[in-house]
Amino acid sequence: MGMDVYGLTAKTEKGNYFRNNVWWWRPLAFFIEETYPDIAIKCEDWHSNSGCGLGEADSMVLGKMIFNDIADGTVKRYQDARLIGLSELPREDCSLCGTTGMRTDEVGVEHGMPNKELPPEIAILVGRTHGTCNACNGIGSRENWELSYDFSVENVQEFAEFLMECGGFQIC
Repeated sequence: MGMDVYGLTAKTEKGNYFRNNVWWWRPLAFFIEETYPDIAIKCEDWHSNSGCGLGEADSMVLGKMIFNDIADGTVKRYQDARLIGLSELPREDCSLCGTTGMRTDEVGVEHGMPNKELPPEIAILVGRTHGTCNACNGIGSRENWELSYDFSVENVQEFAEFLMECGGFQIC
């Protein structure tokens, strides 16, 4: 799933279309809402494909603001702070195996997970040689789900370039 963002009156090819899958869009949208709240509020819903967006003037203003923040390092600092915050998140209990590290439900049994041999580095860690889970690799916990969402200065810049050329946009 992703967010397809269409330019309303694109001036160039770059302004016709911008797309992020959900793993990239969500952090981009949060960045915009947190960093530019006065303009972000004008888009009713950044997190759905319901056709919300901004008009041409607001798109241009937002694009210029983003370019200024890229130039002065604000976006890079946001990216770095986000990475530090993500690195400090605790692991999550694995819900597929109930934190046992061994998936014994119907799907797990069907795929031989209770009998699968563990790699030596996992076996040493968990104190057994067999039994795994496809979600946590047999450990019983997994990385925090937030680590699945990506953010980069480059992605923000691509969106800013789109904003400058789109003539307003809709998120569909």
